[in-house]
Amino acid sequence: MTSLKSFTTPIRYVKGVGEKKSKLFSKVGINTLYDLFWHFPSYYEDRTHIVPIARTSPGKRQVIQGKVLLIDKVKSGKNLSIFKAVVRDKSGLICAIWYNQDYIIKILKKDQEVVISGKIEKRFREKQILVDDFEILNGVEDSLNLKRIVPFYPLTEGISQRVIRKIMKINLEENYPYLAEHLPLSLKKKYFLIPFREALINIHFPKDFFWQRRAYRRLVFDELFLLQAALALKKRDYKKEEGIKFKVENDLVKNFLNSLPFSLTPSQRMVINEILEDMASPQPMNRLLQGDVGSGKTVVAITSLLAAIGSGYQAALMAPTEILAQQHYLRAKEFLSSLNIQPFLLISELKQKEKEKIKNEIRAGTVKLIIGTHALIQKEVQFRELGMVVIDEQHRFGVMQRATLRGKGRCPDVLVMTATPIPRTLALACYGDLDVSVIDELPPGRKSVITRWTSEDKRRWVYQFVSSRIREGRQVYFVYPLIEESEEIDLKAAQDMAERLKNIFSQFEVELLHGKMKREEKELIMRQFYQGRINIMVCTTVIEVGIDVPNATIMVIENAERFGIAQLHQLRGRVGRAGLQSYCFLLTGKRISEEAVKRMKVMCRTNDGFQIAEEDLKLRGPGEFFGTRQWGMFDLKIANLLRDQKILNLARREAFNLIRESPLLNNYPLLIKAIKRRFPYQWELSKVG
Repeated sequence: MTSLKSFTTPIRYVKGVGEKKSKLFSKVGINTLYDLFWHFPSYYEDRTHIVPIARTSPGKRQVIQGKVLLIDKVKSGKNLSIFKAVVRDKSGLICAIWYNQDYIIKILKKDQEVVISGKIEKRFREKQILVDDFEILNGVEDSLNLKRIVPFYPLTEGISQRVIRKIMKINLEENYPYLAEHLPLSLKKKYFLIPFREALINIHFPKDFFWQRRAYRRLVFDELFLLQAALALKKRDYKKEEGIKFKVENDLVKNFLNSLPFSLTPSQRMVINEILEDMASPQPMNRLLQGDVGSGKTVVAITSLLAAIGSGYQAALMAPTEILAQQHYLRAKEFLSSLNIQPFLLISELKQKEKEKIKNEIRAGTVKLIIGTHALIQKEVQFRELGMVVIDEQHRFGVMQRATLRGKGRCPDVLVMTATPIPRTLALACYGDLDVSVIDELPPGRKSVITRWTSEDKRRWVYQFVSSRIREGRQVYFVYPLIEESEEIDLKAAQDMAERLKNIFSQFEVELLHGKMKREEKELIMRQFYQGRINIMVCTTVIEVGIDVPNATIMVIENAERFGIAQLHQLRGRVGRAGLQSYCFLLTGKRISEEAVKRMKVMCRTNDGFQIAEEDLKLRGPGEFFGTRQWGMFDLKIANLLRDQKILNLARREAFNLIRESPLLNNYPLLIKAIKRRFPYQWELSKVG
């Protein structure tokens, strides 16, 4: 008998598939029967009413059915080929038009019966249909592909819509009795949700669009509820552990906060209180700190590290790049010099002898504060008593990397930070198991960076502006894109431009900084730029995070269209670090994509990172916001976090309420199975932030 376990059946053994088709199915992520059922249509076509050809209306997208009278290639060129077929039904004739689809001539034959959907046009007194989609009928009544609302799936070459519909229908019908309900009955009643099996049938083969909408709502709620339940269980597991109860009101914390040469913003004070309250609790802290570029996250992080050190524990700060780790190290040295706390730096570029010495001292416990990169999570790095972990720009680390650092202590408190503001919906979806703190204001006196988008023909004016500001004592960044696919070419372009700028600005000091330089070279250039001995820093995105030079007030971003909006905002955050008016110029080519135009306009319109994050989410969609490594933690099959925000909020509230009422879900075995099946990654990584 078929059971729920059969959902793990490899797709090659699923009825109607076989070895050959299974390889094609795997290209679209269908590897099991479960994957097949969760491969939802991208759109539907209403074929309940086929429009007679004589009654088709120009300007409308319509569906016709008829017999092919003839087909021919009417135009062939280097970049354009046009195929035309004359189709007839009882009411009249129409010409079907295909552009650049050479395979048509091989598969479409005279006298075949076809269903065609597309936009109707009238050209030179000839009625035409510009083909979006078509199917060749087999001459018999076709209940799956005609006279109904027909699903269309994302597919790969080699699998037709007719084939996947047939396979989907057969297997849904065969497994229908075993599609068990996993949502609590109370939730179904409360939100008028249709049964799970009805939803799955009607999302693939809806009775009508009313039922399709009901199916969509049920499955969206279902997916988001399972996700939030998985996150709630992760949070439950984390809080069940016995953590460290820190003495947060220690002298180190007090002396540090009193020694600051500036006043904390109300937002910083509130976040520090939230963190210290967590650290004073015996439960382990697992908190996300969000703050825009320049909002003062470093001071908050150092306060939390000192709370642990002042309680007799070791503390670690991990950054994704050596430049950022070095920057944190230098800032920490500066902040802590009066407190007799010596931070240590551990990065891969240190000499072996120096690295071994630091590792030995970490093991012995004499190093209280260690700052580093991935080097911190190497197997041979062992702490004596790690109590606090801060992970900066955490989205650049994999989940397992964060878990490895946390695993080097006995339930240390964890603070993960990001300067990439995360829209609320994504924060709930990705980090719903973490407590969230937000620094939502900049230090007083900061001026918004004036951002201008300009093209190549204004380059001379930009150079004149740069020269005038340097004469006033300011410093400048010129930033060049560096992407993995063309890294060598891009680096050469940056090097060539650095030489050109040295000629153009011959009266000023110009230096190039990029990630492939040796550590000593990078440190020297950074130090000289910080000291004001370099006027113009030509660099790749190595300065996206980490470099803080208050006197640098101008940034020129070359080929700005090649950067994402979040990256542009991060780069811009390197200027405007003090009370001086700062400027950012976005230089682009004359012909750029519509998407790039939107990015440039958003950058010119606002400096607010949270507003930019929302716009970024709209432009790129949720799946691209963090990149595949992070988003790979879960792949939403039907829910859309932009469109379904209200359902997400409801699902989150109900999921967390349920876990509070029934922490072990003892009465919900089918719900546990559904969570494990739908979000196995979250389930397995239950103790990872």
